[in-house]
Amino acid sequence: MSKHVFKRAGFLAAAIGAAGLLSAGIASAHVSANVYGPQPEKGGYGSIFFRVPNEEKGAGTVKVEITVKPEYALGSVRTRPMPGWKAEVVKSKLPSPVTTASGTQITEAVTKVSWTAEPGTKIAAGSTEFQEFQISAGQFPATVDKLEFPATQTYENGKVVNWDQPTPDSGEEPEHPAPVVKLAEKSGDGHGGGHGTDAKASEESHASSSSSDNTARWLGGAGLVVGALGLGVGAGATLRARRATASAKSNTEGTE
Repeated sequence: MSKHVFKRAGFLAAAIGAAGLLSAGIASAHVSANVYGPQPEKGGYGSIFFRVPNEEKGAGTVKVEITVKPEYALGSVRTRPMPGWKAEVVKSKLPSPVTTASGTQITEAVTKVSWTAEPGTKIAAGSTEFQEFQISAGQFPATVDKLEFPATQTYENGKVVNWDQPTPDSGEEPEHPAPVVKLAEKSGDGHGGGHGTDAKASEESHASSSSSDNTARWLGGAGLVVGALGLGVGAGATLRARRATASAKSNTEGTE
């Protein structure tokens, strides 16, 4: 096998490994809403994870606030306890009653959810850390395809960033997009139909997603190691070939 083949194999493995590390390390640069597990259904319930990165180099995030539009008429929103963060769910009286998909009439609905850092807690400055804040909510409206949650991010230096711009149907993302969750059509099989089942499924899927991220990082690192081994083997083969050629030439000259 020629030295060129070994070199190409080594470079290819190294490139694959580097790509794996880069893809695993890329995180959303803005506040986003994520669902792990079955997509929430129209008229159902589900868990939503708000991922909050930190973009300020000199200040950490100390408060996150999510606005829930009154027309969604979410009568129930529960927050998952977060060590070092105080959660608050605010309900407001609706201008007019809203009837849910199950026929329940809602006169008061959740309009804001916030998490405030306690002393000594924050999402650290820089772009290497993020935090996820989970809610379990419902009933979701049955007449919309997606839920939009404008968010406000407050830094310890007083800076406030609003993530409230709607993403157009073209998909071109604005500078400060509002977190969005798409709703699936009602299937009737119970997905998104209850707090406990959905929350458990979401958490298990979330854990699986985290495991997949770790696997991707491991594979990326392994790719780099394989790349390095490939280069080493290639170099060794080249040296052996040169020595063999030199030895053969020497023996030929001695015979002559």
